[in-house]
Amino acid sequence: MTLRRFKGLAATLAIACPAAALSNPVLDAGFGDNMVLQGGAPITASGRARPSSTVTLTVNDTTTTTQSGADGGFSVTLPAQSSSAAPLTLTVTDPSGSRAYNNILIGNVFLCGGQSNMELGVFRALDAETQIRRSADDSIRLLKVPKATAPLPQVGFVAPAKWSSARPETVADFSAACFFMAKALRKKDPATPIGLIHANWGGSAASAWLDPTSASARVGRAVIDLLSLYARDPYAATQAFAPQWFDWWRKADGGREPWRNPASLDWQPIPQFSFWNAWTGTGLDAQPAANVWLKQTITLTAEQARGDGSLAIGAIDDMDMTFVNGAPVGYTFGWGVERTYRVPAQHLKAGTNTILIAANNAWDTGGFFSEPERLAFTAANGERVPLGAAWQFAISPVTAVPPRSPWDANGGLGVMHNAMIAPLGRMTLAGVAWYQGESDVGQGAYDAKLAALIAGWRRQFGAQARILVVQLADFGEPRTAPGESGWAQLRDEQRRAVAADVNAALIPALDIGEPSDIHPANKNVLGERLAAAFTGRPLPTPERAAREGTLVTVSFGGVEGALVAHGGPVPLGAELCEAAPDSCRFVLARLDRARMVIPVPDGMVPSRVRYAWADAPVVNLYDAGGMPVPGFALEIAS
Repeated sequence: MTLRRFKGLAATLAIACPAAALSNPVLDAGFGDNMVLQGGAPITASGRARPSSTVTLTVNDTTTTTQSGADGGFSVTLPAQSSSAAPLTLTVTDPSGSRAYNNILIGNVFLCGGQSNMELGVFRALDAETQIRRSADDSIRLLKVPKATAPLPQVGFVAPAKWSSARPETVADFSAACFFMAKALRKKDPATPIGLIHANWGGSAASAWLDPTSASARVGRAVIDLLSLYARDPYAATQAFAPQWFDWWRKADGGREPWRNPASLDWQPIPQFSFWNAWTGTGLDAQPAANVWLKQTITLTAEQARGDGSLAIGAIDDMDMTFVNGAPVGYTFGWGVERTYRVPAQHLKAGTNTILIAANNAWDTGGFFSEPERLAFTAANGERVPLGAAWQFAISPVTAVPPRSPWDANGGLGVMHNAMIAPLGRMTLAGVAWYQGESDVGQGAYDAKLAALIAGWRRQFGAQARILVVQLADFGEPRTAPGESGWAQLRDEQRRAVAADVNAALIPALDIGEPSDIHPANKNVLGERLAAAFTGRPLPTPERAAREGTLVTVSFGGVEGALVAHGGPVPLGAELCEAAPDSCRFVLARLDRARMVIPVPDGMVPSRVRYAWADAPVVNLYDAGGMPVPGFALEIAS
């Protein structure tokens, strides 16, 4: 199903199921038969009932009553319940009737979110065959949220989603890190059931998961208003966004405006209708990350040009800004997402009409994703004019990625929260396990983004939710000298965000990655570390760097026993840096229980100390319990 159809279905569901039309009250989409409710804390539940009516919830012989709002929405808090693997029934009642939710357990409930490394299924983890075969556990319950985006918060998922018990057929493609965390928790505490909510999207940016309150606080209300406009009228939202795109393009392309003057480009026939990676000899086969203009002309009769038309251009990988006769009619980011844009009559004319697509590909395959039969213009009178396969192309000298709109599929503002997190409703969670950041490398301020995400989760799931953040694993080329690293910078921003939160933990993964594979398979150990962090196992954390004569001393908290260097006498990857750029140098450090002690080289005036500062560093620094030290950078106090 395409993104556009996802959005349309979500909107249809929201409109087709108003509270006034409900025959029985219902809890929000995150609640259902076979779920786990959070134990040990007041239970928050939300849903929809008859407007302005009395709503009663009963669980385990405990009854609580509340009033629904004028829109039928309600939220109620039930008294805390003890963990129990004995099936219970939760009943919600209003004047229209009752709805029972059966086979409910009480335990710890987790949201596991992020991009592809949290999404990676058990079938791709280490020892997958055995792990799947032994996965059955009725006290581990799973909910997998369907992928979708939406410009505004939705009340339901785009497709049915049901809780189920862990067994081979449900575990195989469920988040491996999440499932192995649950297995470790169950081993430590067999009496407590675990509920897991898988809500992930490979390649997604942190901004896509922000709730509206955090999104508005970060970027201002105007962007939220633009999302609202897109929900009502995608064409109007494109017109509002286009000036930003135009300004960027003119600056990047020396003032040229190809949408106004297509003749300014050197057009050639496309070699074949396909991804441009297969266009041998064009240069795109060797370097597919590019901006490419695509052109087609169609001839319309006076009747076909009368009234608003519809332009289907199939799926473009990754991003397009599409024009008809020089006018922008649509913008979309998302590989595999089919585009259909409204074309107002004012942009059409009898005779020749020119269609231009400014397509950008940032990674892997680029260009046409669909078959040519999917591409067509449909006139207001219903007549369909095929666009055909004989397009022209022109490679732009512009190599940077154009601006992305707030509704784009992978990095749009809150679009995944709106369709995948908001429908969960108000529920109490034990914690959130978060593995994301690869898509945000190089953008900066990840600590502020993470703080905004945490604030949104706590608003929806309760202040008690413990936040478990996985520091990015090692990935990339090995390095033999100090240098800058976007991956290391983001890891340190993750560290700083966690350090600022009293109920969060940073889970190191530098030693269990695969430098040649961005999706390391060892989610088994990662799950064990997530579980240890949730249950309160202290984790090694750099706290302070200070100059003491000819030494720099780094103090650590959370160290079990003492720091140790595996496989040698000294920890690898320690650096001292002066204030000037490119002044960092590797240094030999010694370990003194929970401290790293570094002699200052003669003539050096260090201002910072760094550790594991590379995309794929080699690390060997652990505490006595086998937990690695995370990558970090600290200013040196005098």
